[in-house]
Amino acid sequence: MGGVRLTDLVTTFDAVRATRSRKAKIAAVADCLRQAGDDVFVVATYLSGALTQRRTGVGWRSLTDLPAPATEPSLAVSTVDAAFDEIAAVSGSGSQAERRRLLDELFGAATEPEQKLLAGLITGEIRTGALEGVLVEGIAAAYEIPVPIVRRAVMLAGSAPFAAHAAASGGAEALAAVGLEVGRAVQPMLAGSAPDLTAALEAVGLPCLVDGKLDGIRIQVHRAGTDVSVWSRSLDDVTGRFPELVELARSLPVESFVLDGEALLVDDDGRPRAFQDTASRSMTVTASDLVMSPYFFDVLHLDGRVLIDAPATERADILSRLVPEEHLVPRLLAETAEAAAEFQARVLADGHEGVVLKGVDSTWEAGRRGSGWVKVKPRHTLDLVVLAVEWGSGRRKGMLSNIHMGARDGDGWVMLGKTFKGMTDEMLAWQTERFLELETSREGHIVHVRPEQVVEVAFDGLQRSTRYPGGLALRFARVLRYRDDKRATEADTIDTVRRLSPA
Repeated sequence: MGGVRLTDLVTTFDAVRATRSRKAKIAAVADCLRQAGDDVFVVATYLSGALTQRRTGVGWRSLTDLPAPATEPSLAVSTVDAAFDEIAAVSGSGSQAERRRLLDELFGAATEPEQKLLAGLITGEIRTGALEGVLVEGIAAAYEIPVPIVRRAVMLAGSAPFAAHAAASGGAEALAAVGLEVGRAVQPMLAGSAPDLTAALEAVGLPCLVDGKLDGIRIQVHRAGTDVSVWSRSLDDVTGRFPELVELARSLPVESFVLDGEALLVDDDGRPRAFQDTASRSMTVTASDLVMSPYFFDVLHLDGRVLIDAPATERADILSRLVPEEHLVPRLLAETAEAAAEFQARVLADGHEGVVLKGVDSTWEAGRRGSGWVKVKPRHTLDLVVLAVEWGSGRRKGMLSNIHMGARDGDGWVMLGKTFKGMTDEMLAWQTERFLELETSREGHIVHVRPEQVVEVAFDGLQRSTRYPGGLALRFARVLRYRDDKRATEADTIDTVRRLSPA
């Protein structure tokens, strides 16, 4: 049997879990990739903790009653991937029973360690340290390619498995050839954070571009001729949900482009509606009577010219000549700190959530959170991940209420506190259903959940704490919203939190 066996992946994951050495993790991943052959895309996807199929129709409840495990390993990775293809394709009358039959057939052929691995891939509950950072360096080590070349290819392709396949088939030359391609989503550039405008100006310098930070959903709009595609922050194709964005894209007097921006619902006077309204509209699978308004802040490609390495001011000028003014984010080229402060006050008065400062010479860096872009909000907010939830009492009895929040720390999580403040009745009902879906175990009145759901919280400050391992706790934390547009890997890190601490 050629290719990598599922048991080989189990061995790799065991090796990665068994060491704290990043070098050893990378070596284990690289060795597995070298053995993958034609299965390298699937193997790399599994090493990242995911399946190649976006949806399979199988949830964690389906994994509570599995057949007895096989005594000897026999499954090839290619066989497993084909089985999930078949499961994902099941539809129509009797689909639940047929999906169950196929799932039992697959799990019945797996040994106990293989069953655990398959279950982890289905639920996303694989915490080994072999996530994207280690995988990128593992690809570099496996095929003897400099890490920066691999990293750039991953960001521009939006996929580490894609880069692994290119590296295996064509080496450094194939990876270096990976560029921004119209019609293929690229990882979004991210902004760093500063506690106030003064700190942001120190990081970026003057003069700088100051953009309004709009409270919408991140969009990436691609057009090639009449073909238009719209991608979300998490690189989901959402074209069919927003015909208004497609219509606008087709109206622009050029042949091809890639635009970066935000889409949101606004009132008749142009003020943004509550983010919950925008988020609800963005989750609608089909078109809606509620029209999303796009506001663009960057152009990455125009009529055959890739612009990601052009300075920010040049891209801003090109964008202003391409897109009608009513669809541009508010923007100022600030020469002084006073001008930046006045602009910030105006943006806040218009109902937006803050500003983003951008270095005039900064390039567009896919997937990176560097010093080129720095965001400032008037209140302290963090994007954290829910680690556990407590059953409520009194009026909230029967609902999951108090959430335990954590920041990213490498491949793990550091708890920063609990809160039930800011939760509406609608939010309580939603989160009860949501967190029961993510449940992994219970301990008294506490429901532990998979660390997947991002929550944006506001807080009044940070205080030293011996109760939490990070040494810090949030003061007066309150929930602003749940961020379904963000993955857990995009949550704020404990290092970011520490930078916000005055101590």
